[in-house]
Amino acid sequence: MTAISWGTIGAFRFKSTEVSVRLLWLTVGAAVSLLAVDARWDVPFAAWIAPVFLLRFSRTSPPAMAIGAMVAASTLQMAAYIYEMGAPFSGTGIALCLILGSAFAIPYVLDRLVGPRLRDWARLFLFPLCVVLVEFAAANLLPVGASIGTRAITQAENLALMQVISLLGPFVIGFLIALAATVANHVWENPTRRTLLGYGGAFAAAMLAVVGFGQARLSAAGDRSPGETVKVAGVIPARALHAPAWPVSMRTYPPSDAAQAALATPQMKAAYARNQDALLADTRAAARAGARIILWSETAAPTLAADKDALLRKVSTLAQEEGIYVDAAIGVPYARNETFLIAPDGSQLWGYRKNHPVPGMEPNAAFRNGVPVARTPLGRLTNVICYDADFPTLARVAADIMLLPGMDTPDMAYVHTMRMARLRAIENGYSLVRIDYDGVSAAFDPFGRVLGMLNTGPGKAYTMIVEVPTKGVATLYGRIGDLFAWLCVLATLALCATGLLRPYARPAPSA
Repeated sequence: MTAISWGTIGAFRFKSTEVSVRLLWLTVGAAVSLLAVDARWDVPFAAWIAPVFLLRFSRTSPPAMAIGAMVAASTLQMAAYIYEMGAPFSGTGIALCLILGSAFAIPYVLDRLVGPRLRDWARLFLFPLCVVLVEFAAANLLPVGASIGTRAITQAENLALMQVISLLGPFVIGFLIALAATVANHVWENPTRRTLLGYGGAFAAAMLAVVGFGQARLSAAGDRSPGETVKVAGVIPARALHAPAWPVSMRTYPPSDAAQAALATPQMKAAYARNQDALLADTRAAARAGARIILWSETAAPTLAADKDALLRKVSTLAQEEGIYVDAAIGVPYARNETFLIAPDGSQLWGYRKNHPVPGMEPNAAFRNGVPVARTPLGRLTNVICYDADFPTLARVAADIMLLPGMDTPDMAYVHTMRMARLRAIENGYSLVRIDYDGVSAAFDPFGRVLGMLNTGPGKAYTMIVEVPTKGVATLYGRIGDLFAWLCVLATLALCATGLLRPYARPAPSA
């Protein structure tokens, strides 16, 4: 009886220790993952560490516990993202956290349920392939685009690493981070010298090749921007003039008849006029400082629909007088968010309307129109508006200079400009100029290198002038598009089908 009792106690202690170890892996993984949520407090290395421990917990826990914990951890990451970006926590926000948390937990769920039925090499790739599938699906099917859950954002300032997205697109970074986690776990489960050198060595060699390619690409580009350059200016209105002329909010959307009538009072028309006059004066000053291309921040010039043509005629006259291109960003309250490129001869080269309003934050309806490209003596110019650039497929155009009017809040400004929008320049090989109201404005060359940066958050009137290359560089991603992502989707489906058809399942490895 005594032996049985001590044996029972020993088994209980062993089981308790095993559970404690698993909970330690979960705690470490979940905590570190909060430093890699695509927001302002990100630590790049945390994105590589978190999935190692989360995968370890998932693989060593019962399926129901593993799935519940992975959904909870992913939901917590989404909540951290919303908090860090300064977005309000509403019913919609909480629902979005749960939906996205469940979606981004799918790779862990498949690794736990299907992975044990696969051979070692196949299980090694199931998780990273599924990570690409989920990131790619979110970027193309959800209204959040690639602004949430795309691991490339956490690594955006590591330019040697990021050059690989010029080949395969932004989702390859998530693949590499997830592959690092499965390799680490395979070595953890099979702690032999052969496993370490074989699997760990192969992954290290692959990463050296990726970073080596990036460093070689940056070195070949040289210290100077390729080709000729042109002075591009961004003009941002003062908050004291713009805010009274743009009294829009989701709280009053859609607007009542009374709210619409209030937009057309003499006082409001005077506010529109004061803001527009200051914009035109700053645009003329930028032209006389040498700028040949001038863009305004998002909805820099609010106006009534009936008065829009009159404003465009003023812009046309200014462009002719100064011999410049003006990308005028005009907003019709509660109705339209648009840009119009006016050429030096006064003609209109494009009229573009924002495709993707920010969900739950922007009181305009979504719209669908193609991204314009204008061939000029200063290069092929193109344009999307703010959140549009968070959708890689939309921003994938053959151009030399991307003009990107934006509007942010101080909480999201740095990340949106310096980590998210920057990726589009590397992917597509164009220079990118993002002029941001109440945020961070910056210009990047086709390799993602910073050409100029300005904090435009304090609310003054700003003009940023920067030298930008007039010629872009061709990229493989620009030609093949999301071929890599689609191959990952197909490979994920193939591995899942293979696993489900296999007649056996391996027991989960011990902690």
